Amino acid sequence: MHPKTIINNIFFVLTLFIGSTLWAEEPIKPIPLHVEYDRAKAKLGKVLFLDPGISSDGTVSCHSCHDFDHGGADPRPVSIGVHGKKGNVNAPTVFNSYFNFRQFWNGRAKDLKDQANGPIHNPVEMDMVPKEIEKYLASNGYYTQAFKEVYKRPPSYEDMLDAIAEFEKALYTPNCKFDRYLRREKGVKLTKQEAEGYRLFKMLGCVTCHNGINIGGNSFQKFGLIIPYKWKEGVPDRYDITHDPKDKNVYKVPTLRNIELTAPYFHDGSAATLRESLQKMAYHNLGFELSKAEIRAIEAFLKTLTGEKPAILKEGD
Repeated sequence: MHPKTIINNIFFVLTLFIGSTLWAEEPIKPIPLHVEYDRAKAKLGKVLFLDPGISSDGTVSCHSCHDFDHGGADPRPVSIGVHGKKGNVNAPTVFNSYFNFRQFWNGRAKDLKDQANGPIHNPVEMDMVPKEIEKYLASNGYYTQAFKEVYKRPPSYEDMLDAIAEFEKALYTPNCKFDRYLRREKGVKLTKQEAEGYRLFKMLGCVTCHNGINIGGNSFQKFGLIIPYKWKEGVPDRYDITHDPKDKNVYKVPTLRNIELTAPYFHDGSAATLRESLQKMAYHNLGFELSKAEIRAIEAFLKTLTGEKPAILKEGD
């Protein structure tokens, strides 16, 4: 029997026996309408996030690889660091990263501050050391004054990381259409195609990994679970940390929020379009191909996950 037929039969039986309570508790939760953060720290962090001066050649900022106009992600398959050096992974979105249980594709950073530290030291990305950054900050009149006001002391590397992390905490994107639908806001309804896409998203098992507030970002899963995906040495998966062969091609499940803005997709940037990503994911992780109608429906649902631009990006300096 075809795998898709088996899944349909299981779904039918569950619905028959459990009835309308099957999806009473939705597996996706709306983003909070307000996230508490220190505004003074975040404002300073915003300036630092956009400043290429914290890279060794003065050309690469955090924003270089986390573009606000591309959903907080990098529109290139792999990022370009100092002196034109190419990375080995597609930079994931920084939007809503506060809701992730770990940071980076392989989860090597425990929080946003730990994550901010990584690219700065990486010789391919920003290639800097704390001493040089502190020297740069101390030579800048704006920074010396801002750190004195916010942290009550001269600029330091640790405080810089803290400010950037606080800014990233503020990069949440509430009020996407699907969140408003989940909150049962008056007049907000899914179209027939969007509703069918969400039904398929649950029925086919996509929601097993993509759930919660960030619709992902809360577990590690193998890419190529059913039909193996070619493993590439040097790409930062869980194997890079554990050295356990079972962890090859195991990554943190990415958020699906604002997914229509964050192409290309996957850790290697190998899917140029949302439709291509759905085809590859279904093939490698579900074991079958989706029909054109199914792809269109799921794509329509995924586009309801595009939220509002983070409020802090709308604020002037």
